[in-house]
Amino acid sequence: MTVSEPFGIDSTAGEVLAGVDLTGKVAIVTGGYSGLGLPTTLALAAAGAQVVVPARRPGAAREALGDVAGVEVEELDLADLDSVHRFADRFVASGRGIDILIANAGIMAAPETRVGKGWESQFATNHLGHYALVNRLWPAIASGAGARVVVVASGIGESPSIRWDDVHFEQGYDKWGAYGQSKSANVLFAAELDRRARDAGVRAFSINPGYILTPLQRHLSKDEMVGAGWIDEDGVALLPEFRAPEQGAATQTWVATSPALAGEGGGYYQACALVKTFEGPEEVEAAERLWTLSAELTGLDTVGKPA
Repeated sequence: MTVSEPFGIDSTAGEVLAGVDLTGKVAIVTGGYSGLGLPTTLALAAAGAQVVVPARRPGAAREALGDVAGVEVEELDLADLDSVHRFADRFVASGRGIDILIANAGIMAAPETRVGKGWESQFATNHLGHYALVNRLWPAIASGAGARVVVVASGIGESPSIRWDDVHFEQGYDKWGAYGQSKSANVLFAAELDRRARDAGVRAFSINPGYILTPLQRHLSKDEMVGAGWIDEDGVALLPEFRAPEQGAATQTWVATSPALAGEGGGYYQACALVKTFEGPEEVEAAERLWTLSAELTGLDTVGKPA
């Protein structure tokens, strides 16, 4: 289905929520205190949602969000499964349902780092942490009426690829290759999550926010970004594709809330429009294979199953 609304690459998170009433809705936005997460959180809260912001640095999150009404900050480190379990267990024990979960937090082009059981940090943080979070929160996600899970990916989403013989880059680490794989995993995860969750009324989506300068580039030196043609020597963005964080947050906010997407799911979106679905045999096989691998690594596989 092709969805058409008057939003695009220049729209902001606030604009796509104009006139939308989210009173009574509960949203979780991982990393919702910096980068694209901050305008996402602010827009959802302004529309009336109660927004929970799980943060690796809760002190920084509270400072960034101040006293914004309707926002709660919790501690969560996606690279640490014990931390994921603690946060999810606290939330499920609260008895609240989840209407929106935006898997927004992530790292990019990180130096080689091993976490958990020797996992490559970008695959672990960007994908496995969110996979574990959704599975652990499944009772709360499935308890609502029509919950949506939005996974923030990147421009690699049209042709996702996994390095199946060495997903943790133990044989020759490449920071961009590892990042690209983690974003491919985001897209395939959303597609398979949607297939497994739709019978419970839960739909999942992946999105590409576009080119945005945010703290996501923290692992890149100024020289690298100048050399890539992203910025000039004064740090000013050069590429015409670059947008402000409020614009980069529009697609994930729109996908999470738009009535036009009722009954939809599984697709990959950018600039508030559907770009691709993943229904071909090879795509379905890759998504299923990633799910099986993720379940083996995390010990979690609860989506679509009775609580």
